[in-house]
Amino acid sequence: MGSYRMCLIFTRKFRVTEPGPVDDVREVFEKYAEGEAHMSPEQLQKLVEEKGGGGLSLEEAERIVDEVLRRKHHIAKFTRRNLTLEDFNYFLFSTDLNPPIGDQVHQKMDAPLSHYFIFTGHNSYLTGNQLSSNCSDLPIADALKRGVRVVELDLWPRGNDDVCVKHGRTLTKAVKLGKCLESIKANAFTTSKYPVIITLEDHLTPKLQSKVAKMITQTFGDMLYYHDSENCKEFPSPEHLKEKILISTKPPKEYLEANDVKEKDNGEKGKDSSDEDVWGKEPSDLISTQSELEKLQVSNSINYLNQDDEEKGLCESDTACQLQAPEYKRLIAIHAGKPKGGLRMGLKVDPNKIRRLSLSEQLLERAVASYGQDVIRFTQKNFLRIYPKGTRFNSSNYKPQIGWMSGAQMIAFNMQGHGRALWLMQGMFRANGGCGYVKKPDFLMNVGPNGKVFDPNENASPKKTLKVKVCMGDGWHLDFNKTHFDHYSPPDFFVRVGIAGAPVDEVMKKTEVKYDTWTPIWNEEFTFKLTVPELALLRVEVHEYDTNEKDDFGGQTCLPVSELRQGIRAVPLYNRKGEKYSFTRLLMRFEFV
Repeated sequence: MGSYRMCLIFTRKFRVTEPGPVDDVREVFEKYAEGEAHMSPEQLQKLVEEKGGGGLSLEEAERIVDEVLRRKHHIAKFTRRNLTLEDFNYFLFSTDLNPPIGDQVHQKMDAPLSHYFIFTGHNSYLTGNQLSSNCSDLPIADALKRGVRVVELDLWPRGNDDVCVKHGRTLTKAVKLGKCLESIKANAFTTSKYPVIITLEDHLTPKLQSKVAKMITQTFGDMLYYHDSENCKEFPSPEHLKEKILISTKPPKEYLEANDVKEKDNGEKGKDSSDEDVWGKEPSDLISTQSELEKLQVSNSINYLNQDDEEKGLCESDTACQLQAPEYKRLIAIHAGKPKGGLRMGLKVDPNKIRRLSLSEQLLERAVASYGQDVIRFTQKNFLRIYPKGTRFNSSNYKPQIGWMSGAQMIAFNMQGHGRALWLMQGMFRANGGCGYVKKPDFLMNVGPNGKVFDPNENASPKKTLKVKVCMGDGWHLDFNKTHFDHYSPPDFFVRVGIAGAPVDEVMKKTEVKYDTWTPIWNEEFTFKLTVPELALLRVEVHEYDTNEKDDFGGQTCLPVSELRQGIRAVPLYNRKGEKYSFTRLLMRFEFV
């Protein structure tokens, strides 16, 4: 019996077609061009005004028209100054000419610092995981360039007379404090002029504290802000503190918690660090379960706050303060004070003092469940900082909305822990021009009759409805290798779109899969009812459908709903790390009804 050799020939279909205008674009063009074949700058100006784009001067409209003609037709001298339908489509699909949110600081920046959410890093010096990665000044520089305004340094003795930065009691490789301080000085105000806060976790003797005080003073000089927070009823504003660096001490208990868990809880460690899903967990899975919270019994919580909270070095009583080098103590602008008596007492407001309290993500959940309104009262004046639980060895993160709903200013995140939680954080701080400070909504600051404040546990009814239409997408063929998604045919994209925010608002929906196309057109509309629109984030993820394996990643973004511009917008997409793709984007339409 003879044997036959079979040869299969696959033809690769990678031709990319230029996307034409979708119906929504055509309708808008026809309406505002008033049936003509061209749209004038005056008509473009009218369109932007009526579609909630924040107003546009005629001069700006002319500049947009000129820019589109220059890019699309390479016309140096303009014989015409108007747009065809194709030109108009090009304008709408340009992320720089027609973005979904603005890029300017527009909120009032003259309220006390505690009235703002602040972009906050955790263990800012780590290059990777919490146990064995290197410590370096590079992630600090990277975080500051991305708009992070709170940087954390853990200070440890190196020999008898030197100080280094490292994650204590782990295998992380130390970096010199001087390098970290220089990195902060060089990068602090490149992205944002608003103040940078350095939180120090301090494990030093008074002699070494004295050395650190000298290093900080010499490095930052006039940039340093001195503040008597012991006798202060209100903190200055971000505007007042522009280009200033503030020092804050914080309870050095996190490394102890991480260390305890490391020894006791190997099961969780294994599970946590093997979770390498590119998407990360859904926000609804990022909160602790009831059983996890119950492990933190109230008695535990009390010990948790009292036991090693400020661990010997960071002063509580007057006698402890005497142990601190006076020149070091003078540098501390935001004191991290530890009151006696557990969580309830920890949230007591002192009318003559402003302080900062640090809680783990689990303890925050417990505090909100038991004393929700006390947490709100505390954060109206004082600073609350939330940090990741010790078992997050792989630098993953938790759900930030719980903290924001409670008014916590500093939700400390592992900036190297890519995934959905960090995308939410990056989305929140795209607001207000990406300056790292976002004004808290009024409902968190209001005090009603009989001292009543917002109750994060109370159910309310929807205030606003957002309609989102996913029109089409483009740009993958330029940002990705032709065979990245599929070896033999164009990709099969679908979009997940939804809301992260108050638990009642959380939802994810998805479009149909569009098969075999680099320029998918979906034209699908979704409606979201919002109870707390002020803190809602629009989540957008593009997946490439895969029948046999996990879906491939095709880009993501998160946008603050309160900043969305109505109308048809070009929405840029980002990679897993939150870096913007050069070309990949979606055309979407937003409408508030």
